[in-house]
Amino acid sequence: MNIQDAAKILQLTGEITPKIAKAAYRKAAMQYHPDRNPAGAEMMKIINAAYEVLKDYTGNIPDNEQDTESNSENYSEAVNTALNAIIHLAGLGIEICGAWVWVSGDTRAHKDVLKTAGFKYASKKKCWYFRPSDWRSASRGAYSMYEIRDKYGSSKPVTVKNKYLKKSNA
Repeated sequence: MNIQDAAKILQLTGEITPKIAKAAYRKAAMQYHPDRNPAGAEMMKIINAAYEVLKDYTGNIPDNEQDTESNSENYSEAVNTALNAIIHLAGLGIEICGAWVWVSGDTRAHKDVLKTAGFKYASKKKCWYFRPSDWRSASRGAYSMYEIRDKYGSSKPVTVKNKYLKKSNA
């Protein structure tokens, strides 16, 4: 995850210090805690990754000229809404790589729900993804999912169904 994505997830712009990053992290952790939010465990993984990037960072994150008040998007809230829309669907493999959410598995049955939630389909990777709305790709799909996982890391959230399967198999 790069510094701009991490700042966007923790809703930070302007001057950033470790103290400011920690305060933003705590605020986000309270807002997206798993006890308050069905997709909270996944959101905490994203928030923790963002804090890892910013915890020792001191510098300035400029406001994007595109992010005016009329079209700015709270990315962490958008990811939370998208995850809550799909977290209960059966047959999906949800994976968090950096600031992006990737969905694979039996997606054909849930195509309309994924589209409505804001996910887009990557035909070369055979996966759906959710990303920051202002992100522009220069590579046009040159990376495989393995390369993306190696570069940005990967975590797979435990969905309600998978949690029960793990307990019964233990």
